[in-house]
Amino acid sequence: MISQLAEWRSRLPKVHPDHLRIARGAARISVFVLLGRCAGAFKEMAVAYRFGTGGIVDAYQLTLALVSWLPVAVLTVFGIVLIPVFVELRQQPEEAQARFLGELEAWVIAVGVGFAILLYLCWPFATHLFAGNLSPETIGFCRYMVTFMAPLGILMLASGMYAARLQSRERHINTLLEGLPAVFVLTFVLSSHERVGTYALVWGTIGGYILQTVLVRLMLWRLDPIPVRLRLTTKAPEWRRVLVSARVLAVGQLMMCCTPIFDQFMAVGFGDGAVATLGYANRVLSLLLSMGALAIGQATLPVFSDIVHSGDPGHARRTAVRWTILMFISGTVVALFAALLAPTLIALAFQRGAFTASDTEAVAHLFRWGQIQVPFYFSSLVLLTLSASAGRYRQMSAIALSGVAAKVLGNVLFTHWLGIAGILVGTALMHATTLIIYVRYAYTWSLSAKRAS
Repeated sequence: MISQLAEWRSRLPKVHPDHLRIARGAARISVFVLLGRCAGAFKEMAVAYRFGTGGIVDAYQLTLALVSWLPVAVLTVFGIVLIPVFVELRQQPEEAQARFLGELEAWVIAVGVGFAILLYLCWPFATHLFAGNLSPETIGFCRYMVTFMAPLGILMLASGMYAARLQSRERHINTLLEGLPAVFVLTFVLSSHERVGTYALVWGTIGGYILQTVLVRLMLWRLDPIPVRLRLTTKAPEWRRVLVSARVLAVGQLMMCCTPIFDQFMAVGFGDGAVATLGYANRVLSLLLSMGALAIGQATLPVFSDIVHSGDPGHARRTAVRWTILMFISGTVVALFAALLAPTLIALAFQRGAFTASDTEAVAHLFRWGQIQVPFYFSSLVLLTLSASAGRYRQMSAIALSGVAAKVLGNVLFTHWLGIAGILVGTALMHATTLIIYVRYAYTWSLSAKRAS
């Protein structure tokens, strides 16, 4: 054993520095994600204690889905595109950086305002479409929550843009701050009277997003104090690359971001409580996914972008393949342990107050089915960041569309056989499909590189 440890220690200095950069970044992000998601878990525990799987929880989760899906879709596309641009932007003079950043910030605010107005205009139709099978009381809760939470898209877009700038500098504190809305909701729910539960959920969420956006902006100013002036124009030369790349990537990624809405639409068909049950299972599942996949994704994208920008895409591909294998193995181990401990985890998290033992059994059942997606999601995200760093947005869009098609087909087939658990199996099929195609592309790039050499 001592000799084996000595051998491993002797090999450690031979590890390429880029692997160490990824490992350090992933470790920091994992800690931040753990703290942030623990705050989210405590919030869910408080909500479960106060409301169980009742109509208020259905309304809150549906409202959050309606409010956030467009901002999240935009951030998914532009977050991928902007980080390599921010990495290269640091080589430009400060005046050029300030012009692009001022224009970008102005457009973020304008688009956020547009999303809020659009939601105000369309929410009656959206509520009728997605909540048609719910009780009138639950629909009334949705109506109230949308009225006040529609402007959240502005804060989501702004904090996401600031976070992308921090991430491009391999600073990941924004991942910790993402837990602030959960902390606020937790505090409001526990300190409020049961009869004002909707107020606690709404204003806790709004207050948390406001503080998150302000703190991320202050931290960014300390790291990168470039004065910017808001300009609602697109004269900076970086816009051409951003818009062309985003247009190519947008179709597939926007469809991918619509899958949570599609899941909730299908869950509504199972009646009251189904959305809440699926939501609780997804909340705990997101903790596992975020600890691994979000950490490795955010850690690898700036490193891969830096390697590709330096002119060594072959090294970036080799590094990504090793991390893909590692993350698939890690995801499999995590999924097996989580499935084994599912009833205990769900009971510890939620079973108190209005959340009963039967609710625990229902959520744990879905949580176990959700583990199928973990290894595929962990590993496919590494290859996604490799593609983004190399600017292969057309291929990424095609892969995303293939994954969404597999998801829709899987949802329809598996819900017929497995009930609501089929929604989670459909998600696993989506991630498995994207991983298989990404691996195929990575193999093709390897052959191309060998022929070129």
